[in-house]
Amino acid sequence: MAEYTIREVSRMFSMPVSTLRYYEDMGILTNVGRTASGQRVYQEGHVNRLRTICCFKNAGMSIAQLQAFFDYEQDEAAHIDDILALLEGQRSNVSAQIARLEHDYEHLMRKLRYYGDIKKSLEEGTPRPDWGDYRRQSF
Repeated sequence: MAEYTIREVSRMFSMPVSTLRYYEDMGILTNVGRTASGQRVYQEGHVNRLRTICCFKNAGMSIAQLQAFFDYEQDEAAHIDDILALLEGQRSNVSAQIARLEHDYEHLMRKLRYYGDIKKSLEEGTPRPDWGDYRRQSF
């Protein structure tokens, strides 16, 4: 079974070693072994859990939500509704974030086209474009 040092895991996930220690302190990264000299030893299970932590953190989950999720996972049968509600709530949040990002992306693209056309009009000596013509465009 593969084993990793805290530095190796830190590099693997591009996260500070202090974050790994914090996750351990908060109880979301559990059962981290130690060498005789006290150095942390991570195994594949830890790497897999960190993948989940990173995914959920990137999706906007808080430490408290991660703690709840992993607590629920201890007894899935008793907490299956809690797990599903937590994940569904997060899915809904991510979906709303995606919609906001798509809206913002559309606006950014209109601005990019508008200012590109301004530059072109300056270079060619043609009339400057009207922003009103761009507000209704979609990309």
